[in-house]
Amino acid sequence: MKLSKLSKYKYLILRRFTQCAILAIFILGNYSIATIKNVQNMDSVGVFSGNIEHLIGDSSSVVAKEASFTSWFAQGNLSHSRWFGGAFSLSDPLSVMQIFLAGGGLAFDIVLGALLVIIIYGVFLGRAYCAFVCPINLITDLAHFLRAKLGLNTAQRKFFLSRYTRFVILALVLVLSFIFGVGAFEILSPISMAHRGIVFGMGFGIFALLAIFLFDLLLLKNGFCGHICPLGAMYALIGKFALLRVKHTHSRCTKCMECVRVCPEPEVLKPISKQSGALMSMACIRCGRCIEACNDDALNFGIYNFLKKESK
Repeated sequence: MKLSKLSKYKYLILRRFTQCAILAIFILGNYSIATIKNVQNMDSVGVFSGNIEHLIGDSSSVVAKEASFTSWFAQGNLSHSRWFGGAFSLSDPLSVMQIFLAGGGLAFDIVLGALLVIIIYGVFLGRAYCAFVCPINLITDLAHFLRAKLGLNTAQRKFFLSRYTRFVILALVLVLSFIFGVGAFEILSPISMAHRGIVFGMGFGIFALLAIFLFDLLLLKNGFCGHICPLGAMYALIGKFALLRVKHTHSRCTKCMECVRVCPEPEVLKPISKQSGALMSMACIRCGRCIEACNDDALNFGIYNFLKKESK
């Protein structure tokens, strides 16, 4: 790939690097050295958390299991993780809310982890979690790419679902968690299935991921992330007033609408034909696709100044 191509798709490259790096850190972080005793000898093997049963038989037992040096970086999953030897924790706010409403106990570090995540995305990054962290984005991006290649984006729409549906589902998840005393979304979350499957080994979760891929490919563009996912709705609410914004320069815009064509949340770009300023929709996932698609240099990332009046 030429340097100009690398520069043009720098946000795509950054997204993929970030997603793969986070997965790699969790995979290595959950790697342990297990000492297994059997009838003949003692063996030490490397295992991943939750992936040891197939290594031992009726005549074997685990004598000791110690975390490897790589576990210092991170341990856990996207619901809750401890970083750099326990220096701090990160917790999924939606998971924490479900546990709280279900009547479960919350350790202090879990609550602090959720508050830290809310600060990071609420103050700075907005809904960037969906584009740079969530493993489902890898699947939906592939479906998005194939839809464009197969010409499905121009085909007659087969299925309609309001983008506000995800907020209804978010409210329903919280209500059901309170009523039934369990994390309603956490049990069936394809995001958790994807992450744990990649880190610990894929099970039946592969079918949920396949269903999302086919739904996005055949029925509805950006169907799961843009219309259904309650976690995306949660981060949209958290990041409503975040500082990082896509900014539009109206004088440079030729209204080619290439940005709208590639945007997974096209309603974000409605103001571009009217005036300059920051795009204020909380649905924006900060993926940078619109910036990459714009040949007019009319779109760029910037910091929104709430103290100075800007176009909305």
